[in-house]
Amino acid sequence: MGCVSPSWDGTLSPKDFSVAAHVFTERWERNKSASPSWFWVNSPKGPPLLASSQHVEGYLSLESMCVLVPAEDSNEEEMCAVEEEAGFCEIEGAADNATLVQSKHHEAHFYDFHIVYSSSFRVPVLYFRAYCSDGRPLLLNDIEKDLPACSSKVLLETKWSFITLEEHPFLNRPWYKLHPCGTSEWMKLLCLGDEVAAKNGLAIELYLVSWFSVVGQVVGLKTPLEMVKSQRN
Repeated sequence: MGCVSPSWDGTLSPKDFSVAAHVFTERWERNKSASPSWFWVNSPKGPPLLASSQHVEGYLSLESMCVLVPAEDSNEEEMCAVEEEAGFCEIEGAADNATLVQSKHHEAHFYDFHIVYSSSFRVPVLYFRAYCSDGRPLLLNDIEKDLPACSSKVLLETKWSFITLEEHPFLNRPWYKLHPCGTSEWMKLLCLGDEVAAKNGLAIELYLVSWFSVVGQVVGLKTPLEMVKSQRN
C-alpha cells in the first residue's frame, strides 16, 4: 500500500481514487452487510475529455436509502415517536412498503448517493438526489428536514455554499452535492493529525474510509465502526 508523506496536501490522484473506491466498497460490504451496498458504476461513453488521465471513468453509487418522516396529518404524539425512530434504512419493495409506512402516518423519502471524483479539487464529492415514493423530487427545504440537526443548522447559515444544485458530471442531470471546498485541508488535518497515521503513514487506499466517516454524517449515513478501526491496525 502507498502511504502519504508529511508534506501531503490532502488530495487524491484519479488512479488513487479508483483504488480507494474499490477498497471502500469491499470494506463496506464486509462490515455493513445489512445495508444496501456501494457499487462501482462505469461511466457511459462520453466526450474525449473523460478519457483524460485527469478524470476518473466511473463513480460509486448507493441507491434507495430511505428516511421515514412524519406525515403532515400526524398528531404531535405520533410525530415525536417517528422522530425517535427516524433514520436511513433499506426498504425492499418500495411501493408496497411505502403504502404501509404512510398508513402509519409516516412518509418515505428515498435518497440516491454518488461519490464522484472532482478533477478540479482532486478530492471526492458526494452527490445525491431525494424523491418521494411516487418519484416526485424533494426540494431543498424538504431535504433540510431529513438532515441531522447539526447539518440543518449549517445549511441555514450557509445555504447554497454548503449544498449546491449542479449538473451531475456523468448523468447530465441536476443533483445536489456537498461542496468540496476545504476538503483537502480538513482531510490533511484528519489524517496527519492521527497519531497512528503520523507514526505509520496513512494508506492512501483508505482515504475514502476516512473521508466518508466525516461526510457521511452530514447526510445521516454513518461509517461502520469496524471500518474505521480496521484502518488503524
